[in-house]
Amino acid sequence: MTTGQAHLFKLRPLEREDLAFIHQLDNNANIMRYWFEEPYEAFVELSDLYDKHIHDQSERRFIVESDSEKVGLVELVEIDYVHRRSEFQIIIAPRYQGKGYASRAAKLAMDYAFSVLNLYKLYLIVDKENVKAIHIYNKLGFHTEGELIDEFFVNGRYHTAIRMCVFQHQYFAMKQQSENA
Repeated sequence: MTTGQAHLFKLRPLEREDLAFIHQLDNNANIMRYWFEEPYEAFVELSDLYDKHIHDQSERRFIVESDSEKVGLVELVEIDYVHRRSEFQIIIAPRYQGKGYASRAAKLAMDYAFSVLNLYKLYLIVDKENVKAIHIYNKLGFHTEGELIDEFFVNGRYHTAIRMCVFQHQYFAMKQQSENA
């Protein structure tokens, strides 16, 4: 999955060789607080998870690359083929944030989810205080479904999360509108 812009930008499947990059992301406290996770993961634990889930059809994990440089991770998890929905997750490495990579990667992942997997709905969970992410998700067509009050305990206090979603027909309408512009 690539975009035809000046720089080669693509999503590609997560490979074992990418685990060191993922390990760095997973052990970054600033990143993990927005994923409501502890930033303490042993490399062997990550490797075991990779082995356990490599053939799991309810998950798709992609490395985000720009000019062959790893800049992030996109995940479609909890894929439900009966109800045609999945949770969407994304991490952009701190040194690449603010450059539009999150939006570009999300669009590629959304296209894959709706066009290839034929999912009906993508949803995500985001910290209500993560204003930058919420802004990006709104621009991508996600809208608020509800609030999960005091859902996660991070850094000594509870955080309220927002569940957001976008539907296949909304995505295709937005895509058509942008192509006609």
